[in-house]
Amino acid sequence: MKNSFLLIVAFLVGSVTLAQDQKQKDTEWEQKFEQLGTMLPTPNVYRTASGAPGHQYWQQKADYKMKIVLDDNNQTITGSESITYYNNSPDDLEYLWVQLDQNMRARDSDSPLIGRNSMRDTLSAFAVFRLTGDNDYDGGFKIKSVKSGGKDMTYIINKTMMRIDLAKPLKSGENMSFSIDWMYNINNRMTDGGRSGLEYFEEEDNYLYTIAQFFPRMAVYIDNEGWQNKQFLGRGEFALTFGDYEVDLTVPSDFIVGATGMLQNPGEVLSAEQMERFEQAKKSYEKPVIIVTEKEAKKNEKTKAKGTKTWKFKAENVRDYAFCASRKFIWDAMAVKLSEGNEPMAMSYYPKEGNPLWEEFSTLAVKQTLETYSKFTIEYTYPVAISVHTASIGMEYPMICFNYGRPDPDGTYSDGKKHGMISVIIHEVGHNFFPMIINSDERQWTWMDEGLNTFVQYLTEQEFDDNYLDYEYPSRRGPAANIVPYMSGERGLVRPIMTNSEQIRQFGNNAYAKPATALNVLRTTVMGPELFDKAFKTYAERWAFKHPTPADLFRTMEDASAVDLDWFWRGWFYGTDYVDVDLSNVRWFQMQTEENGLETRNIKGAGQGIDGNNDGKKDFGSDPQPFVFQEWTGGLGEYRQSLDQDKIKQSANGKNFYELTFKNKGGLVTPILIQWTYVDGSVELQKIPAEIWKINEKEVTKVFMKDKEVAKIVIDPDQMTADAYTDNNVFPRADEGDRFEQFKEGKD
Repeated sequence: MKNSFLLIVAFLVGSVTLAQDQKQKDTEWEQKFEQLGTMLPTPNVYRTASGAPGHQYWQQKADYKMKIVLDDNNQTITGSESITYYNNSPDDLEYLWVQLDQNMRARDSDSPLIGRNSMRDTLSAFAVFRLTGDNDYDGGFKIKSVKSGGKDMTYIINKTMMRIDLAKPLKSGENMSFSIDWMYNINNRMTDGGRSGLEYFEEEDNYLYTIAQFFPRMAVYIDNEGWQNKQFLGRGEFALTFGDYEVDLTVPSDFIVGATGMLQNPGEVLSAEQMERFEQAKKSYEKPVIIVTEKEAKKNEKTKAKGTKTWKFKAENVRDYAFCASRKFIWDAMAVKLSEGNEPMAMSYYPKEGNPLWEEFSTLAVKQTLETYSKFTIEYTYPVAISVHTASIGMEYPMICFNYGRPDPDGTYSDGKKHGMISVIIHEVGHNFFPMIINSDERQWTWMDEGLNTFVQYLTEQEFDDNYLDYEYPSRRGPAANIVPYMSGERGLVRPIMTNSEQIRQFGNNAYAKPATALNVLRTTVMGPELFDKAFKTYAERWAFKHPTPADLFRTMEDASAVDLDWFWRGWFYGTDYVDVDLSNVRWFQMQTEENGLETRNIKGAGQGIDGNNDGKKDFGSDPQPFVFQEWTGGLGEYRQSLDQDKIKQSANGKNFYELTFKNKGGLVTPILIQWTYVDGSVELQKIPAEIWKINEKEVTKVFMKDKEVAKIVIDPDQMTADAYTDNNVFPRADEGDRFEQFKEGKD
């Protein structure tokens, strides 16, 4: 009995140990094809499981009437605004939240406190300035009053957010109006940095202003989050509410102004000659018309007017407002015919320092952007799209953006400068679509505007070179091969795409390049352009002028294409794995009709046989391995009995069977693109879907039957999957065997 007991104990301990070993092995499998399931929010009446807005979807609205004064002598902005806020939510609101983004520059701001820095043996003047700051600059909003119906409202300011308490709750379906008076000192972008501010031209004592985040703006109240009142720390951009704007901009009388919206009083602010050119531009479709010439701009620079003019603008259904103003501006414009009755104007404002580069390319880049984005997303619905030149910036707002790209003082420029300027204009104008129209939350998910926009920017650059250049455009982000150094880099520096803006380690790679590349891979390699384009356009149409979330994008792309993409989102967006497919083993067989046993000789590209019987061959060798055709007898079932075995034998006779073993060394599952080059010189490209990895995510073996003898096999020959290491993609290996090289040279 004692011995039996010990045997039972030993058996149980062994079973537990085996179970633990099995559990350990199971944890190594990451279930890369498991459905996202609870990782995505539960669908509801506001956001459906299909990715579309639900039948009870709602969003708030905020209309603004503003009178703004730009003081060029003191470099200040003074404003008085009236906000009408519409509560379309099902909730009663006891208070409102307003964004005060300029307070990032206030003396009590958290932004400089959370910035990391360290000392070095030597520090430049700029580095010391960054450490000490500008003690003379008094930044941030100076709130003068907050009133409703002439009565003061109770409010409290918490850094970059202001809470306004309501005398009584704003009930569902109601609206209310209130006013805010304020001012602030404009920051010098060239020393303090920032998305907006001034650039000073010392030689002629003139300023160029690109002004944004310049007024208190309503925060977003939304179904999936409530108030989006995350503090503005500098990196995470904006979550904003749509509304209509009426804006009066008072500036020195010799200034030229560009802004969000359509100019309402051109006859009051332009000369008769400029008005005539403005009207000509509305019918010019092939090239821009110069409205304010370089000669006129140079004249304005020399004499400063003492009076003022007020430029009046209106904009409908926009989420933000920005403007530019300077006496230095040259202004050109042209019409873009998108469809019958929809002909927005593409415009550029730039100082003489931008020429000749800006006059030659800026407005054409705006035009191309509107055309390409309208094709892949939704047709552009706003009346204008403006590109403004100032140094060292790329920043976007509805209908207007601020862009770098300045030639050398003598007017010369490199190809790199030209391409950089064109790319940033396409990118920033493209932001009209993501997120100005398809209005994602930038403060939470940078990639939803930057990544999607960078992807369509890549498509636009390719069409720009077709129309205006005689060479292939050198796109920096989008091509799969370009993301390899980041994705395969040091693991501690790589974060998932699904990371909040403030926590990203490599911002440009994570929020711009990787999601853009992911979408390009999805389009070209996984779904195909036709399916992808239809699904992507469906997403744009569903969420135009609404507030989409990542789940809405993920679900719509599947819903509109019938392609299961959970594995793709999981790997590319929620993980940090990379692509590295190793063609680890290749074996070549032909059928032999006489049953004389099977040979187990391995023909290895990597030099190691899986079954331990490698005979040292590292290329295809001179002869294939044989396999025996064996007829089935008895117990085969009705299906097998119905097969014509002689016909099958005949069809396999003389064919080449290639057994390929693939190892997933990078962890990111991917389609396998196989290029077969045959001995006769012909080439075939074959695509194996990513689902081949479903049963075994680390290693798969597959047999291919070919009529012709293969000379070379290459995995991902055109670098379409972002494979990190291409040396293990080739058989024979680059340094092994010369059969293929001999064939190319006519020696075979």
